[in-house]
Amino acid sequence: MTKLLLPFSAMLALLLAGCSSSGRYSIDNDVAPNAPISVDHVEDAHPQNEPYSLGGNKDYTLGGKTYHIIKNTEGYTETGKASWYGKKFHGHLTSNGEIYDMYSMTAAHKTLPLPSYVKVTNTDNDKTAIVRVNDRGPFHTGRIIDLSYAAAYKLGVLQTGTANVKIEVITPGKSKSKEPSDAGHKYYVQVASTQNEKNARTLAQKLSQSLSVRTFVDSKESNHRVFLGPFVDYTLTQQSLERVKSLGYETAFVRKHIHSH
Repeated sequence: MTKLLLPFSAMLALLLAGCSSSGRYSIDNDVAPNAPISVDHVEDAHPQNEPYSLGGNKDYTLGGKTYHIIKNTEGYTETGKASWYGKKFHGHLTSNGEIYDMYSMTAAHKTLPLPSYVKVTNTDNDKTAIVRVNDRGPFHTGRIIDLSYAAAYKLGVLQTGTANVKIEVITPGKSKSKEPSDAGHKYYVQVASTQNEKNARTLAQKLSQSLSVRTFVDSKESNHRVFLGPFVDYTLTQQSLERVKSLGYETAFVRKHIHSH
């Protein structure tokens, strides 16, 4: 697909513009599958720690309105209308570059970071489901989340087209952890070291925005080191390392401890 050859900012603009002009997020212009596969067996999305996607996580403007991606989602809740999208976009790219599968438990939201896990409660019938947000939308007034066909089926939204819902962001591991906050290992990715504090802080801010991860500067005497983290999952640490290297910081490496002053 030729869109993949474009810079992601251009690709996202095209995707979002296409959503707006084609009525992607309007159930009036979308349909359920002709011979739907049973989704009774489809389980809720399983929340897990994932790095935010390289694409789809920057502030954007659509229809003259600017949308700011939420930085801290812990405890985030929202109420409003839910809609759904199905066959028309099955197999097409989502806003973060994944493939939309109407038979998976996914959803679209305007400003939650991608991906995020959300518990959705249909307040009209008290049904609940957990979905993985990997797309942008809906852009109709009053609608806060667009559900996949499977999620809409589970929540009883197919019959009505829209429903009143409450959404609650799930932070993986927060409710299950019984260990002290300092238990286990912590990992860091050291990106760069410089004697220019201003440059270090500018880089940290840039990386935080582009990678949607925590960053900080550790200063000792005249040396200022830029870090990503901390991470408690080594796999996520490695993934973040590869992401930062892909941005041109080839000398970045993983550290287990930081010896500060």
